[in-house]
Amino acid sequence: MRAPHTPHLPQPRPWSPLTDAEFYALLPYLLPRSPQGRPIRELRARVDAIFHIACTHAPWAALPAHFGKPDTASRYFRRLTHAGLWQRLLHALAEAAPGHPLRAIEHFICRAARRAHRILGLPLILLIRRLDLRRALPGPPWLLPDPLLSETLAAVKIAPPPPGEYGHKTRHARLLATLRRLHRDAAGRRRIPRSVRLAWA
Repeated sequence: MRAPHTPHLPQPRPWSPLTDAEFYALLPYLLPRSPQGRPIRELRARVDAIFHIACTHAPWAALPAHFGKPDTASRYFRRLTHAGLWQRLLHALAEAAPGHPLRAIEHFICRAARRAHRILGLPLILLIRRLDLRRALPGPPWLLPDPLLSETLAAVKIAPPPPGEYGHKTRHARLLATLRRLHRDAAGRRRIPRSVRLAWA
């Protein structure tokens, strides 16, 4: 697994249909049957549709007609998300060798994980931070909640200032101000401007 401190930002890749190797690398993680148990026709095309829309900032309704109905693709995306697909794929990426077929579509997976964040919320952000797959975050990491920093700050013990020491109140006040700023950083921004989110490509 990649060292936790090593930043990793996959290069953006324009969307293209999955190759045979890429699709078969994904296949063990997919849901090949409908909720009623019927095999999904055109499974590969459905996954292509998900990655196509994930590589844009467009709504599902903008999915090109040759991919089929947007509602069909979006429902399958939600099924995969609730089934834990993106978490499993992120773990697989963190452990995959450089030449593994999943590496070739890392950008697609990270972009789809951003969409999944709307459903999965903070637990997905925590996983992404732990795996250090920053491009899967739905915005710049310094503007998003950081539960790991929160845990660190919660363990900090603040001793009262020693009485009678010159300047102790000023130093103590500076320490408290620094901790307050760190707590704000750990909570993340309540709202990230759309232009900033879109620039985090």
